Amino acid sequence: MSTIPATRRIVIVNSEDHSLSLGTEAMPTPAANEVLIKVIGAGVNRPDLMQRYGLYPPPAGASPILGLEVSGEVVAVGSEVSRWTVGDMICALCNGGGYADYTVAPASQCLPIPKGLSALDAAALPETLFTVWHNVFQRAKLQAGEHFLVHGGSSGIGTTAICLATAMGAKVYTTAGSEAKCAACEDLGAIKAVNYKTEAFETVLAEASDGHGMDVILDMVGGDYIQKDIKLAAADGRIVFIAFQAGFNAELNFVPVLMKRLTLSASTLRAQSGEQKAQMAAEIEEQVLPLYSNGKMKPVIDHLFRFEEIAAAHARMESGAHIGKILLRFED
Repeated sequence: MSTIPATRRIVIVNSEDHSLSLGTEAMPTPAANEVLIKVIGAGVNRPDLMQRYGLYPPPAGASPILGLEVSGEVVAVGSEVSRWTVGDMICALCNGGGYADYTVAPASQCLPIPKGLSALDAAALPETLFTVWHNVFQRAKLQAGEHFLVHGGSSGIGTTAICLATAMGAKVYTTAGSEAKCAACEDLGAIKAVNYKTEAFETVLAEASDGHGMDVILDMVGGDYIQKDIKLAAADGRIVFIAFQAGFNAELNFVPVLMKRLTLSASTLRAQSGEQKAQMAAEIEEQVLPLYSNGKMKPVIDHLFRFEEIAAAHARMESGAHIGKILLRFED
């Protein structure tokens, strides 16, 4: 413990104008079931932007500091931690606090860094893998050979969903907001990527799937997409909502839900229990991380920003121009 500094650097959100700056505070001590991580990389995610603007408050007991995923070196462990030891290189889903050069995370939400992947690049894994695995595979139970649509295919969630569903043998389709983004999605494995600004995705993808429709749809848009999803869904289809960027309200015709026996569900990752996240981590380590180790998957990284460039990293996220993950790096 003598090599661990007394303070850590963190990102501070100005409550008046929501601007970002760096500050310091006392070094946290890991709880009995936590590890303390010297951070090498941290992911920037849209929920961070929402929290910054007061639209996604952390749940009770979570750190108020932004940041949901990190990678780095374990430098201290809690009294009940047996899986990890000082010196281990890991990536972790945090309960907040990822925008810091040292942070704590539940030991059960940590993953080993896959063989062949750098510690920095591993910061791109936890948030998207937990989200995609839970919603697409645990909740919607996507199977090999099924037709799968993910909206926002060029986002961190979208690129991960395309790569993982393709690796698992699904027929993958997506939507994106430019021809360049659509081309990038198809390069990752999507059979067809639709520019939602110029084409009606529900019509194009019905034709692309030879009229079958989508067995599973992962939607982070909401709004008027909800009815379009219902129209496009195949018989016994499953639609999962994880965000509502186009709005929470929609007027819906539920007749197709009845006639096609559809299942509509929704979830947020942050509100789920530690036990649920631990189960996700165990399944991801067993079934997904080997895909990175054997080269069948790799994270799609849009841009690396130094920790001091946090405002620029958020601006990049807000612009919507990114393809894949935006990361913060803590070492030159």
